[in-house]
Amino acid sequence: MRTVTVGTRGSTLALAQTRWVVARLKEEWPETDFRIQTISTQGDRNRGSLEALAQKGNRGFWVKEIEEALLGSRIDIAVHSLKDLPTEQPEGLEVSSIPKRVDARDVLIGKEGMKRLADLPEGARVGTSSIRRKAFLRAFRPDLQVIDLRGNIDTRLAALGTPDYDAIILAAAGLIRTEMRHRIDEFVEPDLLLPAPGQGALALETRADDDLTIEVAYAIHDHLTDDRVTAEREFLAGLGAGCMAPVGAHATVKGGLLTLEGWVGAVDGSQVIRATSSGDPAECADLGAELAADMLAQGAAALIDAARP
Repeated sequence: MRTVTVGTRGSTLALAQTRWVVARLKEEWPETDFRIQTISTQGDRNRGSLEALAQKGNRGFWVKEIEEALLGSRIDIAVHSLKDLPTEQPEGLEVSSIPKRVDARDVLIGKEGMKRLADLPEGARVGTSSIRRKAFLRAFRPDLQVIDLRGNIDTRLAALGTPDYDAIILAAAGLIRTEMRHRIDEFVEPDLLLPAPGQGALALETRADDDLTIEVAYAIHDHLTDDRVTAEREFLAGLGAGCMAPVGAHATVKGGLLTLEGWVGAVDGSQVIRATSSGDPAECADLGAELAADMLAQGAAALIDAARP
């Protein structure tokens, strides 16, 4: 029996989504043995200084060590949250499969009487680690106190039980994958808050010359998800931004038409640029690049540069 080693971070969410991937792969390849190997990354070891890592150019701080293990043949497949994966990959690696995406939206979880964004009282304290969400909140509700909140899902949920936070905003996908959907109070619709590019999607990365493993990974590839996240990530790449930027993007496909919405905001909430592009899903990459060019012409670069650490 052939053994395929699957690498992942060791967080509760990373393990949950990797176990889901392995279960789907096992359905397609029942005679293959899949083994999960956890790997610690810079991001795991330096959660309190992610901005400093980004400033030093370490854009792949959630994936670097995993990719090194892949290049060194210590693992065969790497499972990433797609939004954490830089738009440019190391030579010798490729994303061979993007499984079906789960809910891409952000969600709000609040204390009693504060279960919806619109219901938050003036001066409510909202926790988030995302520059994108901070920029949105300051633009949408300047009266709110936006407070930094880091850590894994359990840590963030626990923070809501302290006096420091009235509500927190997280990605829906993490709660769904860790079977905590019941904790969600409100799904924040994309017409209000656009998610991070690729949010809710996974990426299966392999060595580019490992044809057998590429075939294994591709068995759970979802073409519709691929079109959507390709548009979003090309938009991000076209802006010259990374995962720490105040950038949102969300692509949908309906009636044979792909519609991509993009958002860039000032960190202090003073300015927002939002635009939309539509076209053939087969041209998803071009649509993303074109929307980025449109928003750069409207001044998006200045907002992104101002948000850099």
